[in-house]
Amino acid sequence: MCRVYNIIGCLNTLQIHLIRSQIDDFHTLNEVINFRKNYKINEEEIISTHKLLIEEEKIMLEKDLSELHDTIPQKKTDLSIQLRQKLDDLNQKIDNLPETNSKIIPTIKDYWYNLILCSQFWSAQLKFHYEVYLFNRQVKKLYLQKSKRYEYVSANFQDAVNESSLDALKTFRLKKELIENLNNTIYGAIGEQKVENTLKKLSDEYILINDFCSTFNPPIYNKRNNDRIHTIQIDHLLISPAGIFLIETKNWSEKSINNPNLRSPVEQILRTNFALYILLNNEIGLLKNNFLQHIWGNRKIPIRNIIVFTNNKPIEEFQHVKITTLNELLPYIKSFNPNFANDEIEMIADFLLKFSEQKKNYSKLELG
Repeated sequence: MCRVYNIIGCLNTLQIHLIRSQIDDFHTLNEVINFRKNYKINEEEIISTHKLLIEEEKIMLEKDLSELHDTIPQKKTDLSIQLRQKLDDLNQKIDNLPETNSKIIPTIKDYWYNLILCSQFWSAQLKFHYEVYLFNRQVKKLYLQKSKRYEYVSANFQDAVNESSLDALKTFRLKKELIENLNNTIYGAIGEQKVENTLKKLSDEYILINDFCSTFNPPIYNKRNNDRIHTIQIDHLLISPAGIFLIETKNWSEKSINNPNLRSPVEQILRTNFALYILLNNEIGLLKNNFLQHIWGNRKIPIRNIIVFTNNKPIEEFQHVKITTLNELLPYIKSFNPNFANDEIEMIADFLLKFSEQKKNYSKLELG
């Protein structure tokens, strides 16, 4: 299988936007696509979930109110039993006090014990009444809160559902808006994924670099267009026994193909080809043993241009650029005679990887 470096560019861009928006619940590109397809269903599921939550809340409120209604007398009974036990214990202690005698010190001591027990006797009763009062107050307050909520939910069920689902729907709609704004990136990722999956079918002597980006300082002067090239980006750069293939992927509709406002992929790939040609000619001599040297002169590394249309393909043909469908891609690549051995392919790939500048991301989003 073809060896692959870097994730596809549109997927990388998609991940970066999701990370910046703190959206981390998508695991694969297909999950993003399914989210787009099922906006309405997902929205209805959120509302349905909160409808069930409110129904469950109503049932629980009804149960709680019934329990609270029975709790007050039961609590009073429990406290009364505790009080009676406490008073019985104190009475027993009073009865167990020794009889007073004529001696002054023991008599004072007995009166002191009696006073303490009497104080405990009366404080126990006061504590009982206070605890009953406090409990009644707390329970009545809670009962009133739950009763009001129950009445509101019963009379305004849909409003309660709307209030419950408000935050979830807000988050969902913000996510929906972000995904819609990334629509072109998603379509691009779908197309690039198809191309990568196709190229993976090649043998392991082929090396694929996805989303090849490079910056030039100083910029490369492009005499043909009278401009300076500061950066280049190509969807797929394939190093093969026949040389290098620059592959640009377009998952365009027929409308997009005929849209004059979209950047020409032909111009883009020719521009990248020129910059890569300059890069190779200026730097390739630094490679080990300068394997391009030949007794007749320096060997050429062919750089061929391919634009793959994964949806609609234009009928026009263009100079120096091959337009293919997905099914035509591999036969076209394999139609060229091999010029380089495996170790030479490795050296070219290693050289180009040093100039690859794909932005790093830390999302868990994967192909599939």
